[in-house]
Amino acid sequence: MTIPKITQEMIKAYDDYTHLTLDRRGFMDKLTRLAGSGAAAAAIAPMLAANQAHAAIVPADDARVKSETVSWPGPAGELSGYLAVPAEATGDLGTVIVIHENRGLNPHLEDVARRLAVEGFLGLAVDLLSPLGGTPADEDQARQMIAALDPAANLANLVATVAFLKSHPMGNGKVGAIGFCWGGGAVNQLAVASPDLSAGVAYYGSQPPAADVPKIKAHLLLHYAGLDDRINAGIPAYEEALKSAGIDYTLYMYEGANHAFNNDTSAARYDKEAADLAWSRSIAFFTEALATG
Repeated sequence: MTIPKITQEMIKAYDDYTHLTLDRRGFMDKLTRLAGSGAAAAAIAPMLAANQAHAAIVPADDARVKSETVSWPGPAGELSGYLAVPAEATGDLGTVIVIHENRGLNPHLEDVARRLAVEGFLGLAVDLLSPLGGTPADEDQARQMIAALDPAANLANLVATVAFLKSHPMGNGKVGAIGFCWGGGAVNQLAVASPDLSAGVAYYGSQPPAADVPKIKAHLLLHYAGLDDRINAGIPAYEEALKSAGIDYTLYMYEGANHAFNNDTSAARYDKEAADLAWSRSIAFFTEALATG
């Protein structure tokens, strides 16, 4: 069987399934119509989804990195996450919270934490489902759990994570955050909620209410995908509010790229050129914003 070309309509259907109201049966029915057959849809679906078996960019056993599972207090109970630091580091590191997509903490986000460690940062990939027992293996279940989180409580847990890293013995007191998709929106919300956040990098994240933007103290770097109409609809109001409030921000639009273009475990949506450029910009941004002094 020749697998049909993956179209924007197929990618949009997957986005509707993972972010809006389309359930899995509805997604597969729509994908079957778009692909021309059930067999073709079954072959395409894994290419749209994330495949956690994909090789990590920085393997878990990379000698350049030390990693461990850590816990810290949240407002209503213990939080946990995956912490990675440069193997030879003794302290004075800029620290970065890694905020996951709406599937919870998975190997891809742990890989992102290790990538930060290789670049000289302390990376902490937080599991925002840890108050509910942690991220389950089933991604559909994880999405349902994420959707059921109380937004105020979730944000309070992120603010507590900023406080944890601000006083971490390996850190220099500067805290940044990087997030993707649902996590990108969480970075924007955290920038509003925490005056202690020094820098935020949001990948294709939803925008906070314009009225809240003047509360932001952090420097912001915003990455958006040119084909991501759903998220991009909120950009004009956000930019207007950022400019009116005098917030230090930089926004990049990656034309021709899809939502989730950074996720190298998703074959259909990953855009290596856009991902590499956005990552280099993110590292340069953190290097400046989280420097001591």
